[in-house]
Amino acid sequence: MNAANSETVLITGASSGIGLELARCFAADGCRLVLLARNTEALETLAKELRQAHKIDALVLTADLSLPETPARIFKELQGRGIRVDVLVNNAGFGANGAFAGLPLQWQLEMIQVNITALTNLTGLFLPGMVERRRGGVLNVGSLAGFLPGPGMAVYFASKAYVLSFSEALAEELAGTGLTVTALCPGPTATNFGNVSHGQKMRRLNTRKMPAATVASYGHRAFRKGKPLAIPGWPYHVLIFLIRILPRWCVRKMAGLFNRAKE
Repeated sequence: MNAANSETVLITGASSGIGLELARCFAADGCRLVLLARNTEALETLAKELRQAHKIDALVLTADLSLPETPARIFKELQGRGIRVDVLVNNAGFGANGAFAGLPLQWQLEMIQVNITALTNLTGLFLPGMVERRRGGVLNVGSLAGFLPGPGMAVYFASKAYVLSFSEALAEELAGTGLTVTALCPGPTATNFGNVSHGQKMRRLNTRKMPAATVASYGHRAFRKGKPLAIPGWPYHVLIFLIRILPRWCVRKMAGLFNRAKE
């Protein structure tokens, strides 16, 4: 029997976009799923679809990761149900386009809470059990934004730089343990990214986007192959190479121009 068939996978932000498509990927492996997001109706619809299509178990958890107490509550609830998480997919996140001083500070702090603090907290809670069992791993959904500073989306870019650095460090720490840590770093993707935070409308990015299903499939394959880094699309590999060799002032200017064009 494929080892994936006995895995339990927790996916945050599973109600739409990349998270939803990753749920489909892991369901196709035969994994048991724990689907987490704020939108209960969307999660229930997805869970029903996956149960019928793949004959798997899918548990729905409604939770808001912008609340500091949420990760511990999730961990305690799953422990109480006797559920051991083998693979953690930290997908939940959001961004806002605009100058730091011009955006509500609360949005920025919630962004840090969801994109960085909750991701770190969930990893810290579930990873020790994976290490003890010597199986599973963590798939963190980062962004191409993590490779450069982002004037006009300063906190979002900085948060994804953290995700990238944290993921690569964990991958090295866990080498040889049987666990995989992968950072999925897509470019612009067709999702609900950045459009709503607690009912407040965010600015959208209007640029050519890769389908969420394509991004998720690429990240899923990279995770299964044990790759620490997954960057969908060869043009973005070229872009990252240029980012690394260009002067930092030039990279900052380019990113600032790109982000201002999206306002």
